[in-house]
Amino acid sequence: MSVVCHLSAGWLLDHLSFINKANYQLCHSHDHSGLAFVDDPATAASSDGALIEAARSLDAKNSCRKDSVDEIKAPEEKASLMVKNTYVFREEFFNVLKPHGVANNQMELQQKGSEAGLGNGGSEQQERVRTNGSYYTAKAKKIRGLILDGTRSLVQEGLRSGFLQPSSSKQICAKTPVIEHSSLSELCEMAKQFPSVNETEQRAVCMISEDSCVPEQVQVSCVTENTTNYAKIITLMGQKYLFPPKSAFLLSDISVMQPLLDYKKKFGIIIIDPPWENKSVKRSNRYNYLSHWQIKQIPVPALAAPGCLVVTWVTNRQKHLCFVKNELYPHWSVRGVVEWFWVKITKSGEFVFPLDSFHKKPYEVLVLGRVQQNTDVPLSRISEDDMPQIPDQKLIVSVPCNLHSHKPPLTEILKGYTKPDVECLELFARNLQPGWTSWGNEVLKFQHIDYFTAFQNKSDKYL
Repeated sequence: MSVVCHLSAGWLLDHLSFINKANYQLCHSHDHSGLAFVDDPATAASSDGALIEAARSLDAKNSCRKDSVDEIKAPEEKASLMVKNTYVFREEFFNVLKPHGVANNQMELQQKGSEAGLGNGGSEQQERVRTNGSYYTAKAKKIRGLILDGTRSLVQEGLRSGFLQPSSSKQICAKTPVIEHSSLSELCEMAKQFPSVNETEQRAVCMISEDSCVPEQVQVSCVTENTTNYAKIITLMGQKYLFPPKSAFLLSDISVMQPLLDYKKKFGIIIIDPPWENKSVKRSNRYNYLSHWQIKQIPVPALAAPGCLVVTWVTNRQKHLCFVKNELYPHWSVRGVVEWFWVKITKSGEFVFPLDSFHKKPYEVLVLGRVQQNTDVPLSRISEDDMPQIPDQKLIVSVPCNLHSHKPPLTEILKGYTKPDVECLELFARNLQPGWTSWGNEVLKFQHIDYFTAFQNKSDKYL
């Protein structure tokens, strides 16, 4: 269970535990391998299409590494012995021991105070902020109290259970390891420059089963699905990625979403983490952001099952929050909208940023609602008869991953507000989850094998 405790205020989550319970095991003997290989090279060459050509082009520019864990060979001496390679996510990526930006927050407060004391040139603007901003000030005060009280109660439970530990002066904050690998988004962009596969060769799904081979290269032309009970290793541009059991993904950008529609699945949960525009992104050029108009074109109604629970991650910019609630969700026929908050804490239970910081808040917003495809039926009746009502103003508290935009798992929480055994979809995903379909141009990013540590267990017999 990734849920450490559940109180009226919300949930305390263990993100790292959730990843490592995904069963990242590769089982193989002399005829049972987790390695990527090709059954028929001629067939693979014709079916891999544009993505292979793009990968080859990038391979010419990038040197390929060979790590000690990139090949997993089955034992030759005993056919009856099954080897299990287990992968666990590296704990240092969750080594958040101390809060950030306390000194910076003091400087911000001083700066805001000096700005408030400007002469006549600033008086008109101050009056406008006081008049038009009174609602947002009251709302911000309410949210502050909600987060402060709710987080305190959840942290107390975390300390009592031993999940969180009191801070110590002896704790040393190690730097987060930097892992460099080829750009998946660049690969998606390059793949569009090559001819696509023929319609007769194109498949809606590339399925990996117990009896089938792992494809040599991932295809943009179809959804790739692992139907087995074990993880697989897939190869892309000379890099290795872990593919969890019972999961599926589509590596593409927003211009190539048709394979997801051809997948013929309707989803009961859809989580969306759009690349929102902001000043930091513009300056760093870290990723390509989407405009509000582009986000509205995502075919959520076509992917959603009746009563689908839609969850959208939103930055703390009021502009984006208003867009989701007033434009995006009405456009997708999403009703019954509520707000939740993901609160980020250290391993000792402190906010990672000061709660009153003007620059960075220690929380992010989630906007939830349900797709109402039949507008003649009130959403309240649908919710009461078929699914539980979604509560408002709940907290999800967790120690965040140090990797940028690695969001906490919501699976165990959201399943309480849907029908049993619904299909789940994450859009703009950067990692995979068992039981989920994931889409995005960086969908394999945090599945790179370098983010994991491997160990081997030879005690299990092959039955």
